[in-house]
Amino acid sequence: MSKPLRMSRRTWGAAWAVLCAAAIAATAALNASPAPDPQPEKSVSAECAEYIADIEKQLAKAKQEGKDDGMLSFTRSPVGAYDCSGEILDHFSADR
Repeated sequence: MSKPLRMSRRTWGAAWAVLCAAAIAATAALNASPAPDPQPEKSVSAECAEYIADIEKQLAKAKQEGKDDGMLSFTRSPVGAYDCSGEILDHFSADR
């Protein structure tokens, strides 16, 4: 078996210093880069917009009545109704 290569403390120190300098340079470059463009608003169907407005009304009513415990439940939509779950999640996830 061959013997493993030994590295001196100076070599380890130099390697550590180079890695730290590279990390600092990368961090500075990332901080200097411009922020990504915000995502454009997705269009919401009229049915979903109406449903979201109804949810917001119910939330406001619950808050006015002092029942704002952060939980609101809804019954499922009838079969064949337009599914708005994605739009609802997108709309209310910005509040978190």
